[in-house]
Amino acid sequence: MAFIHKKRILTSVLLLAWLLISFGPSFLARDLSMMVWGWPLYFWMAAQGSILLFIGIVVVYAWLMNRWEAQETAAGRDIPKGW
Repeated sequence: MAFIHKKRILTSVLLLAWLLISFGPSFLARDLSMMVWGWPLYFWMAAQGSILLFIGIVVVYAWLMNRWEAQETAAGRDIPKGW
């Protein structure tokens, strides 16, 4: 059960991070008036940052899940299927 619990916590944290980064800049666009490489920060976040963060979230999830599944397999425990 510890594997399922860790998986649920990881999924929840990463989904929350994705939600905040995806929708945060659009709601706070007026407050994000500083410039990054000649463009306003909110534009950069929408055009580049959100996509890069999503790719980072997928990489973190895949790396941690592979690591945790390898630990479960090495310990001789079956990996539970599903959420």
